[in-house]
Amino acid sequence: MAETGASPHAVPSPVARAEHFVWLTARVLEQRRFAYHFLSGTGGGGADPLADAVESALAAYDTEDGGYGYALEPDLRGPVSQPLHVGHALRVLDSVRRCGGQRVERVCRYLTSVSTSDGALPAIHPSQRGYPSAPFVPVVDDPPSELLATGPVVGLLHRNEVWHAWLFRATDFCWAVVESLEKSHPYEIQAAVAFLDGAPDRPRAQAAADRLGRLTREQRLVALDPERLDAYPVAPGYAPDEHHFAHDYAKTPESLARAWFTDEEMARSLDFLEQEQQEDGGWPIRWRQWAPGSALESRPIVTVEALRTLRAHGRSIA
Repeated sequence: MAETGASPHAVPSPVARAEHFVWLTARVLEQRRFAYHFLSGTGGGGADPLADAVESALAAYDTEDGGYGYALEPDLRGPVSQPLHVGHALRVLDSVRRCGGQRVERVCRYLTSVSTSDGALPAIHPSQRGYPSAPFVPVVDDPPSELLATGPVVGLLHRNEVWHAWLFRATDFCWAVVESLEKSHPYEIQAAVAFLDGAPDRPRAQAAADRLGRLTREQRLVALDPERLDAYPVAPGYAPDEHHFAHDYAKTPESLARAWFTDEEMARSLDFLEQEQQEDGGWPIRWRQWAPGSALESRPIVTVEALRTLRAHGRSIA
């Protein structure tokens, strides 16, 4: 454990508590990710063997069509590829600095094959029918394009300087949706931020982010005072306590969404995130739980991301 040699009376650090939780409950992928980010001694820079281990664990979710499946995104079960699985995979690859090369070329070919008529991605491809999935992600025969699926993928590919023909129309779709958003909800705003943080046109991205920040605050899509959550509405269809906080939008200080919040608001949000670590060492999931397996697999993912967010904002976790 990370605290070997520490005083027996010392309070275990957040990372040490989370390490026990991860070894106890996590899939191999999250165990490898935890080791890469928090046990390498490199402050998250990542030694190559540990990055190789993450890639090897991720490869278990490969599908023959170039995408990812097998419940990589735990709320979608079964062996079929889905755009949301691909978004999850790209976030993992980006976090270990491996979002490029032939693997990403294969992903782009898959994205091309499942795109809608306007060149973007549906949240759920109809191939999911017949396999278990969360009730809040319904399967339909002719799904529309969704910023929720398209924005994070496009943003990460641009961030990693990936160029592929698929990106042209998908990028245009993201700009059109982001710049026309009026009534929205937290996950759509998060997808917009993920796109804008990677978009190559930085002045345009800055202008769009400024507008979205005002919209997010005006529509009370962010709980600015975690001690008064009853003062903030929960979006229709969300779980009763599925609030979103400043750290959910500004996952790093470099995110365009960081400018949406004062230093005091950001500090309150990070304080709340720190305090959410549970007795077992993991962080809770705030969205609607629909199956024991998906909830069990999701908590280590949320735990790794909570620690990464805290560290990115300068909080002491070790």
